Amino acid sequence: MSSSGGEPRVFAERHGRVALLQLNRPDQLNALSPAMMDELLFVLREADADPEVGAVVIAGHERAFVAGADIKGMRQRTLADVLAAPASRFWMRLTEIEVPLVAAVSGAALGGGCELALACDLVVASETATFSQAEIKVGIMPGGGGTQRLARTIGKHRAMEMVLTGRPVTAVEAYALGFVNRVVDPASWRDEALTLAQEVAAGPPIAVRLAKRAVLSAEEGPLALGMLAERKLMELAFASDDRVEGMTAFVERRPPQWSGR
Repeated sequence: MSSSGGEPRVFAERHGRVALLQLNRPDQLNALSPAMMDELLFVLREADADPEVGAVVIAGHERAFVAGADIKGMRQRTLADVLAAPASRFWMRLTEIEVPLVAAVSGAALGGGCELALACDLVVASETATFSQAEIKVGIMPGGGGTQRLARTIGKHRAMEMVLTGRPVTAVEAYALGFVNRVVDPASWRDEALTLAQEVAAGPPIAVRLAKRAVLSAEEGPLALGMLAERKLMELAFASDDRVEGMTAFVERRPPQWSGR
């Protein structure tokens, strides 16, 4: 999909029940331009609305997942331009995507790239990957959820160091900090992300989406409210046909056949 009629900035492929979204601005190291964000959100919404998609992989290229925002395009913007820009809407609308998202990261995930990885539900990183919230180095600060998601994921003091210094962390450091799920060989980062996504997509569709929502609710308020949200979501899963099928298959010692109902 390309709103300008040129080459798509995001390629979409299907791998069974997994949608692979390949970011496609290699000459700009996949910098997040407004057009790129529009296209990514468009294909994410298409995948989210497709009952045959059980998980989505967002992948960059070997050199870069996303090397931040488009600084050349931002340099001449005024405050009024920033207030009217669609970027804030992009980050908020990402939170509306219900299908699980897996980031496949190789090379640089800087600024908005780090924020995009953090916005995903699972992260598979090549040994070559580096992550940073480097906005401070160009006179600004994260604006796509970086400060909030980092603090919730790795804690206040470690988040402060990344945000206030802009220092990059390696894939191994990110794994130790808790915001990367798997660190893999540089030859297999995309394949490993697809394998993980396929494992997620093989689960009962309704319960998987409800479980994602329940885990995310842990970030949104106190424990008591999270427990209440979890219970309500579990009750919705219990009302599904897939719950009956899953329990019946367990008793009959056979693989379940999920219907998504």
